[in-house]
Amino acid sequence: MFNQEQLQELLSYDSGGHQVVSIYLDTDSTTEPIEAVKLRVRGMLKEAQLNQVEEVNAIEKYLDHTYDWTKPGLAMFANHDGTFFRAYPTAVSFRNRLRLGPKPYVKPLAHLLDHYAHFGVILVDRVGARFFEYHLGELQASNGFMGEDVQKIKKGGGSSAVVGMRGGGGGARREDEVVQRNLRDSAEAANDFFSRRPIRRLFLGGTSETVAQFRDYLPKKLQSCLAGTFNIAMNAGEHEVRQHALDLLAEANAEREHKLVEKLLDLHASGGNGVIGLDDTLQAISDKRVQNLIISDGFRAPGYSHPESGFVVANLARSPLSEQDLREVEDVVDTAVAYTMTQGGHVEIITDNPALEEAGRIGAILRY
Repeated sequence: MFNQEQLQELLSYDSGGHQVVSIYLDTDSTTEPIEAVKLRVRGMLKEAQLNQVEEVNAIEKYLDHTYDWTKPGLAMFANHDGTFFRAYPTAVSFRNRLRLGPKPYVKPLAHLLDHYAHFGVILVDRVGARFFEYHLGELQASNGFMGEDVQKIKKGGGSSAVVGMRGGGGGARREDEVVQRNLRDSAEAANDFFSRRPIRRLFLGGTSETVAQFRDYLPKKLQSCLAGTFNIAMNAGEHEVRQHALDLLAEANAEREHKLVEKLLDLHASGGNGVIGLDDTLQAISDKRVQNLIISDGFRAPGYSHPESGFVVANLARSPLSEQDLREVEDVVDTAVAYTMTQGGHVEIITDNPALEEAGRIGAILRY
């Protein structure tokens, strides 16, 4: 499974100025035949007019002989002479794209680590609960809790009826007591399960009534992670559980992205710690002030960098360094991503946000 250390390896990789092929694929064989995916990859490689035979051979050989096609996403990186090749299958699919540049193109993988890291799911009913821990869309651990069986007691009968109460109200009370105890015990079991797991978001599944009661019994730490609920049967398969969670995660991330862009634009408008537009954002990166780099998905621009100092610029008129001191880069935005991450900042890739598009497709929330 892809991790932060592997991302850092890609960020620090030095190709010596040679072109690195970065290719991201949707490899979900349940929606498209494997041979059709391979044909599409050959078309992407041909359209890019690659003259790096070693890279093309490495990519096609991996797809033909090594990849097991069990994951819906795949990222591959190959350098100029075939000595560097990395392939990362993922449980979340990518948008098909191919990039060439002096460094690996890492924005989609940074997006994966940021959006799909460490989330949990709880399925709950009146008797018990099931717990799931996920990371990057893959199941890491699961467990469950089973409480006391809830016996339906017919109105007007049963020895559990309280003396003096008509209609067997004591039976209904007893049933409710068992349900509430089961929910409390399920919440305690959930807390035990997730206390050792660094989940960032939590989703609850079940009937709306049961979920509403259960969430009140959760400890405040788990309540603070709640990101959505959904209706599902207690005996649903893990694949169905995961798909519900991924759909809700996409919705939660879209809402979070919307609020993040709003915060960026408000900070900029008020003269606070927010910059927008390519030139001012690159200057903030050069000054090592960026806390959150915010970019429209697919945004690219040519520019220049000075790797020794971490300086990056698109407009030479704004550079204190001469053109001879700088290295020309095909995509200065990707260079900006790499510099931001090596400086300890976060990168947000935003999809379909008109406000960010109008603001220049890039901006940053600053540390100071």
